[in-house]
Amino acid sequence: MAKTSMIERDLKRRRLAKSYHARRAKLKAIIKDKSKSAEDRFAASLKLAELPRNSSKTRIRNRCLVSGRPRGFYRKLKMSRLALRQLGSEGKIPGLVKASW
Repeated sequence: MAKTSMIERDLKRRRLAKSYHARRAKLKAIIKDKSKSAEDRFAASLKLAELPRNSSKTRIRNRCLVSGRPRGFYRKLKMSRLALRQLGSEGKIPGLVKASW
């Protein structure tokens, strides 16, 4: 089980990224637009830098919904390999059969 503080920190980052998404996208569009003047693009980049760092989508870490583990994460299932194995052994995931040969 991951530390509760790390799970909460990641949830905070997800909330911030969701709330600032439109604002960041608008500023990035201004920065990439070559038809705008250099002053406007520079001002947009300064405004983008003033936004919280945790509002960036790249700071979000994929974590298991069951245990909060950051590594061995399956994106399709949104859980770690260990949680998947545990739930599969208990028979709680339909269609998952433990391999044996």
